[in-house]
Amino acid sequence: MAIPRLGDKGQGWVLLQVLLLLVTAGVGVLGLVGAVTRWPEGARGPIAILGMVVAVAGVAVFLIAATGLGSALTANPAPLHDETLHSDGAYSVVRHPIYSGLLLAALGFALITTPWGLAPVALLAVELDLKRRLEEEWLAATYPDYAAYRARVPRALVPGLW
Repeated sequence: MAIPRLGDKGQGWVLLQVLLLLVTAGVGVLGLVGAVTRWPEGARGPIAILGMVVAVAGVAVFLIAATGLGSALTANPAPLHDETLHSDGAYSVVRHPIYSGLLLAALGFALITTPWGLAPVALLAVELDLKRRLEEEWLAATYPDYAAYRARVPRALVPGLW
């Protein structure tokens, strides 16, 4: 299946990602104010603690990965052509740790707020997977050593799983 580009640099994917993050935040806020169903009372505390740990881990992974890219950082899936392929640090564990961090942070927020937040997080996971597939097409076309990197780091988002 060919992934649509949604702009010459994939800008549409960035817009969709931002919208899904905003929906996740909005649903979470509705959960906090009681406008949508919250987690069951007896489980709310432990789930919120787990959510905080997951969210903090997600923000940490995101920041470490974004910092690791330095001047190569772009929200668009199209890589910057005057940069080099980054394969060290967080990028030696998974190929798209920024996306991993975003998903963890969004999942953590949903766990803190409402089970309804899991729906937009699931949609965000699908969107980020499609975006990363397009990004990998562009990375392979831009960097001759991308195939070797992909073989060395087989997981895109979750070590040992995905």
